[in-house]
Parts: sequence; C-alpha cells; structure tokens
Amino acid sequence: MSLAGTHILTVEQFDLAKVEHLFKVADRMLPYARRERVTRVLEGAILGNLFFEPSTRSRLSFGAAFNRLGGHVRETTGFAFSSMAKGESIYDTSRVVSGYVDILVVRHPEEGAVGEFAAATNIPVINGGDGPGEHPTQALLDLYTLCQERGLRPGTLGGVNIAVVGDLRYGRTVHSLTKLLALEDSMRFICVAPSDLQLPDDLMQHLRERGHQVERIDDIAEGIRAADVVYMTRIQQERLPSGVVDGQQDRFRIDASLYDKVCRPGTVLMHPLPRDSRSGPSELTTDLNRYPKFAIFRQTDNGILIRMALFVLVLDVVDQLDITAREVTWYRPERFGVDDTRPMLR
Repeated sequence: MSLAGTHILTVEQFDLAKVEHLFKVADRMLPYARRERVTRVLEGAILGNLFFEPSTRSRLSFGAAFNRLGGHVRETTGFAFSSMAKGESIYDTSRVVSGYVDILVVRHPEEGAVGEFAAATNIPVINGGDGPGEHPTQALLDLYTLCQERGLRPGTLGGVNIAVVGDLRYGRTVHSLTKLLALEDSMRFICVAPSDLQLPDDLMQHLRERGHQVERIDDIAEGIRAADVVYMTRIQQERLPSGVVDGQQDRFRIDASLYDKVCRPGTVLMHPLPRDSRSGPSELTTDLNRYPKFAIFRQTDNGILIRMALFVLVLDVVDQLDITAREVTWYRPERFGVDDTRPMLR
C-alpha cells in the first residue's frame, strides 16, 4: 500500500485499510511530536503552504509537522499577498510554485479549487480545506482522536453513537468526517442543528445506504443525551446567507451544567476549532476545559501526528524515518497546557 506522490484531496481516497496504515505511521510519529526525538528525514525538502483563507491551527500545524521532519516551509497567506491579486490563474500559480517546492498544501475559499491546483502539477498537493467542500486531514485527525478517546481502532467503531452539532450544512469538517465514519459498521448519527443548517440530504442518504442509523434533531439537550461522542462545530456566520443564524447560537451550546445534566458519564467532547469563546455565541464554554473527556486540544495535538504521517507517506520516506533520529536536549514541559488533564499527547 503506497501513497507515494499522491495528491490528498478527499477522504474518499481512503478505505479502512489505508486509514489503519496511516494511523500506524502516525503512532510512530509520537516521540517526534512529543519532543522526545528529532528526525531530519526531510532535510532539504521544501513545503509550499498556500493559504488563501484565514487559518491558525491548520497552517501552523502543517508547517510544524514538516519542520519536525527536518523540512523547510515557505508560505503565503491571503489573496492580497499573492499574484492572484494581479489576476494570475490557479494553473499559473500552481505551475510556478511547483518549480520552487517539493509538496504543496493549499487552502482556498472555493470548493474544488484545490483540485485545480493538483491538476496543474506533478508534485503532491494536500487539501488544507476548500470552502464548504472538504478538509480531509482534519477528518483523519478527528477520527484518530475519536479512536484514541474510545480505545478503538478503525473498523471497530460499530455501535458508537455520535452527535454532530452546529453547522452541518456548510461545515466541511463534518462532511469529511461523516464520509470517513461511513466506512464503519452500524453507527448511530444524531444530527443536531437548525433546520437551515442540517446535514445535506446526499450525505444523509449515503450514511443510511451504508447501514447507519441517522436522526435529525433540533434540540441539543435531547440530541446529546445518548451520545458517546459529541462533535461540536461553530456556526459559520461568514459562510451563511444573512439572517440564517440569527438567534440560533444560544440554542446550540454546551456548558458544564448541560453536560453534567444530560450527558452519559465519559461522553467525549470534540471540536475542529476555532471555537467562538466570546461570552454570547460560545458553543463549548470554557468551564469545560478541565473536564477529562474534553478532547479538543488533544485533537489539535494529534493533527501534528497525522500530518507528519501523511508527509512521510506521500514523499515516500517512512522507512528512513529513524535513520537520522536522535534524542532532544531542550526543555520540555510535562503538559502542553495549564488545564491539560493528561501529559504530553497521551
């Protein structure tokens, strides 16, 4: 099984065997992501990080993952700082940058645009998010986290109840994750959203055709009551027609009081981030930060593992990973965050 030279554009490229293989490679990345060891397996390689849409986590995560493998990162952010502001086409931009770098990560506000970048080059292109379309690496790290939190592996999630909450119509992370989870057997999907933001009918039908139970609910307390995992998303006002979300944020929020009142013991809370932490619209309130099953920051940590794994697989150096490895000598904290309930990633 090889991903050498492959574009990573959609989760539809993955079956359970490929997902399991990727996760095994991600497991091998743990000492490097945890700052225990250093590898220079991609020394001299250059990543082009082209983000034409705002990003903090994904842009820095891709860059840090490449750096931790010994590679270099060159990036541009926004249209204003690229030649597209002068009318340059996607084809020309992709071809030009391909002469500079060894692999591209692209985020673009238009669905399908990352595929256009890939069609214009022979170097590998990874989709960092294309408008309301897909975000395949986010879905892969989400599934990796879900498996870790439940103590399971890909292909063994049958019987798990997952509530997906918030913006299910325009949320590309939900689209990609549900497509991946559709590979499993007999899961229950509880779709909790305003009627205007429910999961698209084609995804709903796809899940049902794969033998999954799917429900639509617009009451959050009822929706999360039976969940083993809650995947919360931000209602994305920047993607919605005017007035669609007016007054909806307060109805689709989880705080410590609601969690304690209705959730099963051990219910995992996930979120692709960013969460809106302002006092009004916050969908996962900060009083949940110290809860042991509050997994949102472990998700972001796991993003380094998954993206490192994809880089070594796509650039075909996984067998060389440990050749240049050495122990690190700098200071490492026991925990990344002050509220973390677990040491360093695990």
